[in-house]
Amino acid sequence: MSLALATPPDAETDRLDAVFFALSDPVRRSILERLDGRALLVSELAEPFAISLQAVSRHIQVLVRAGLITQARSGRISRCSLDAEPLSEAALWLNRYAKYWQAQFETLAQHLIDIEKEKP
Repeated sequence: MSLALATPPDAETDRLDAVFFALSDPVRRSILERLDGRALLVSELAEPFAISLQAVSRHIQVLVRAGLITQARSGRISRCSLDAEPLSEAALWLNRYAKYWQAQFETLAQHLIDIEKEKP
């Protein structure tokens, strides 16, 4: 069974897919948190994880393909830095659905008001 897409994939859709895929893993999210405001060597990024350096490198490559990390290489040494631009693109996409969250908050607020009015 095949699912048809409403719109054909394009470069923007592919970028969003890569970002959301990269963010779907807790190790990759932790790597991004560690890079917030600083550049680190791959070995430094790997320190807190109970996985091999090779496994961390594979996670980093997923983040690089998603555009979330840039790498500067000097011989065998690789320093990683955060590139938050793809995160802002994902946030903009998610923000389109904020109207649904806002409606839920408004419903909750009205419900709380009604509860307060019923108190003696």
